[in-house]
Amino acid sequence: MLNTNQNCNIGFVGLGVMGKSLALNLADHGYRVAGFDLDTHKIQDVLNTEAAERIDPSAEARIIGCSDMKEMLSHLVKPRVIVVLVPAGKPVDAVCQSLIEAGLEADDIVVDCGNSQWTDTIRREAEYKEKFKFFGTAVSGGEVGARFGPSLMPGGDANSWKYLQPMWEAVAAKVDKNGKPIESNTPGKPVTEGEPCTAYLGPNGAGHYVKMVHNGIEYADMQLICEAYHLLRSLLGYEPEEIGKLFEKWNQGVLNSYLVEISADILQQYDQKTGAPLVDMILDSAGQKGTGRWTSISATQMGVPAGIISESVYARALSTLTGERELAAGKLTADVESGEIAAEDVEKAIEEALYCAKICAYAQGFQIMRAAQKEYDWTFNFSDIAKIWRGGCIIRASFLQKIADAFDENHELENLLLSDYFADAMAKKQTGLRKAVVLAAQSGIPTPSFFSALAYFDGYRSDVLPANLLQAQRDYFGAHTYERVDAEPGQKFHTFWQEEGRPERKA
Repeated sequence: MLNTNQNCNIGFVGLGVMGKSLALNLADHGYRVAGFDLDTHKIQDVLNTEAAERIDPSAEARIIGCSDMKEMLSHLVKPRVIVVLVPAGKPVDAVCQSLIEAGLEADDIVVDCGNSQWTDTIRREAEYKEKFKFFGTAVSGGEVGARFGPSLMPGGDANSWKYLQPMWEAVAAKVDKNGKPIESNTPGKPVTEGEPCTAYLGPNGAGHYVKMVHNGIEYADMQLICEAYHLLRSLLGYEPEEIGKLFEKWNQGVLNSYLVEISADILQQYDQKTGAPLVDMILDSAGQKGTGRWTSISATQMGVPAGIISESVYARALSTLTGERELAAGKLTADVESGEIAAEDVEKAIEEALYCAKICAYAQGFQIMRAAQKEYDWTFNFSDIAKIWRGGCIIRASFLQKIADAFDENHELENLLLSDYFADAMAKKQTGLRKAVVLAAQSGIPTPSFFSALAYFDGYRSDVLPANLLQAQRDYFGAHTYERVDAEPGQKFHTFWQEEGRPERKA
């Protein structure tokens, strides 16, 4: 892979945390990198790190720093591949324009690995197609993932993928034949065996769209874990360390995941300053960068039910109203019920609730992507998507192998809840979800995502919903028409509700 003529295989614009980590990852896999950043300190930082990590100090540098984009382009083999890792939005377009001015050619490939909105990726591919090949690749896994194996979600020109595929498969996270991550966080000793957590997802914005849905599911997953923690603490009076140990136990079963694992670790940490549980010293006001909100908005625009994801976004929004919540806490009271509850029964109920709600959240995520296929003329392989999320990304979990299996068994599966495995899981464990929701309601404990998950499950399994009345209401005030159960599908009817009077009921 290393070129004997000392040319570079790939260029980088943006050597911040993610750019530096991904560049070093490529270097570990034998690719030579030319890097540029407006901040010369960042260039020097990655060069120093590469030199310190180089197994043979006398070997040539695997990463070279460049003074400008034109110099960087001069070091690259053709067609030139340039990774852009700068803040989403206008900075990406500014870099593209600078690369054009620096001498970019029509066959060169510019890869946006930032957290761009998928609509921007669609626009850029069309806008720059006469100048170069614009390609999107979403990266999940944070700094450590980028350095030692991220989940990569590529979307763009299929011919460009042929050049990127060997590199992306080399640096992506790997899983074994059972779908379990193979991890090594040692510089210079990358994981080379196993199945890579990347696959071509489709043209233009497909990759960034899938990453957006990943982040929406991530919002839901995190919120559900937080609600489980809140219930355990409020109902049973457990201390954070106690809950952390319980999460460790849960992580050995069907809830095995990165997010449960780190939550267990977080809850067992103590503040060095006060000696209190560290989580108790953190202000309960959650931030967000917008990707969960994008998922909710996209689902709403396409008419896809994604209440769990939306509720997780709203929960973060509510958490930021710190002053108002403090005022309300002194003014608003809850009329709650109390009684004897067995700790073991509550633990089991919450564990089952977390699993069932997680199934429903993922079902919603995949429903969103199924709708997006029609909206944007994509064709997703949902098994591949589940597989590339098994390692490297934030929502990585053993649970994802079951999702991949479900789509492998039925490529036309419309909803995860309809697969035999997950239908059986919901049948066996939904009692816990119902009990958790009841306990939360009786005790005045806010668990919006658990509530939403149960409502989604019960709504989806209902062959009759009260939307008939809703359609009548719409027709009454807005003449929106309705369909009849005894007429051909698509045939529209309208009633002049106030003019026609109330005919006698027919037998």
